[in-house]
Amino acid sequence: MSAGLVTAELAELLRQRRSVNLFTADRIDRELLLEAIELARWAPNHRLTEPWRFYLIGEQMAEAIARLAQQLDTAAKGERFGAARYQRLKAIPGNLVVTSQRSEDAVVERENYAAVCCAMQNLMLYLWQCNVGVKWTTGAITRDAAFYELLGIDADAELVVGFFWYGKPKVVPTQKRRAVAEIVVEIP
Repeated sequence: MSAGLVTAELAELLRQRRSVNLFTADRIDRELLLEAIELARWAPNHRLTEPWRFYLIGEQMAEAIARLAQQLDTAAKGERFGAARYQRLKAIPGNLVVTSQRSEDAVVERENYAAVCCAMQNLMLYLWQCNVGVKWTTGAITRDAAFYELLGIDADAELVVGFFWYGKPKVVPTQKRRAVAEIVVEIP
């Protein structure tokens, strides 16, 4: 395969990946998810700290997370919103929580967070190529102490970077981006 064709395919993959909100009920094979994590860990990371941790969420924990989200939304917005949140989370076929190693050094903590974000882009691109969509959420639940406690994550040692939903896309959203000229600043 020529380099030009590979480059074109990569460019198309980058342009077509989307955050998916609606999934079919199909479960994703655990081995495929582990392959994606294996590739995610090759992301650039300063000092080769590999600051990421991947929490694979099983059915019992997914139920507990859905119940916690229901409680949080009920308290913040009312029962109707809590019930809707529960139903929405129950319809998601796969969940993953990803954390970044904390550091007392603010620069290192920022570098770790950036590395985890790069890793997640690797993971999402690989899964997208395998026809699996991912939604990266950073909602209030990911900052709630009860979420950390439920998952057994030490908030002093790890920062939740995201709660990821994944599955076969039911609907692939369309998007557009601003023109490159609108986001580039050239400094002579």
